[in-house]
Amino acid sequence: MDELIWSWKGHQISYTRISPQNGSTACGRAVLCVHGFGASKGHWRHNLSALAADSPVYAIDLLGFGGSSKPVSRLENEPDTAGSVRYGFDLWAQQLVDFSREVIAAEGPVSLQLIGNSIGGVVCLNAARMLSEGGQPPSQVVLIDCAERELDLKRLPEQPIGAQLSRPLVMALVRQRWIVSNLFRFFARAGAVRAVLKQAYPSGGNVDDELVELLLKPSQEPGATESFRGFVNLFDDWLAPQLLERLNVPVRMLWGEADPWEPLEEARRWKQTFACVQDLEVLPGLGHCPHDEAPERVNPILCRWLKLGWEDAQRA
Repeated sequence: MDELIWSWKGHQISYTRISPQNGSTACGRAVLCVHGFGASKGHWRHNLSALAADSPVYAIDLLGFGGSSKPVSRLENEPDTAGSVRYGFDLWAQQLVDFSREVIAAEGPVSLQLIGNSIGGVVCLNAARMLSEGGQPPSQVVLIDCAERELDLKRLPEQPIGAQLSRPLVMALVRQRWIVSNLFRFFARAGAVRAVLKQAYPSGGNVDDELVELLLKPSQEPGATESFRGFVNLFDDWLAPQLLERLNVPVRMLWGEADPWEPLEEARRWKQTFACVQDLEVLPGLGHCPHDEAPERVNPILCRWLKLGWEDAQRA
């Protein structure tokens, strides 16, 4: 799997491309996969070839993650310094929009499907909003255990009173670089990564040295602490429901029933509430990253949904 580089706004963006396995060279369609927090394009290691049966498939590292540049974070009310960025869902979604136009569709119009895991799901939904507003909607968005972002201020009334009262202090603390750096160093250890994976992958499937290295390696690069700081300070940004109510493109959702962080009940509420959500398929025994935990169960579903997405696009 070759690593390619795209220059975007002065930053280096790492991505990979898998050609159609059927040998097609001009099918006019493509799939773009977007990782979750702390992960990278390599998190699709067991999916890309299967999804590329008859169309090219791309996986991209969001700015601040994987092999992409990791610029200095600039929070609200902080001065704009050279090279600094405001990490957030508008920045990452614009990255996807520009990538789709400059790289995927460089040689002509392409019917695009987006697949996102965790925060990558929110990024895909926001990119779908931007693309739709620009007159180039994607054919479909597939969410895999999409981040529900319960710590966002818009969801604060749902939290226990203790969490509500302590939120200003928490927000003040995580702005401090020395605190964030110590927190990051605690998590950026093999033992800590394995402990998190034990939660995220309840079946233990595919939790191997390759996965631990995949997650650890980017954390050793300069700037990794800055992107972490930017992310943990996203207390007022897009929520999936805000985006789902704006979309007309088909959305399909895949959920690990044993996800320890994103409750299935919320996903079921989205399915009942938003007309754009066409399907919700639940995977018993699997956690937050079912595409990597059990690709043999997930890939056939994704391939079936991609086919439906192409058919929907043809009818539109």
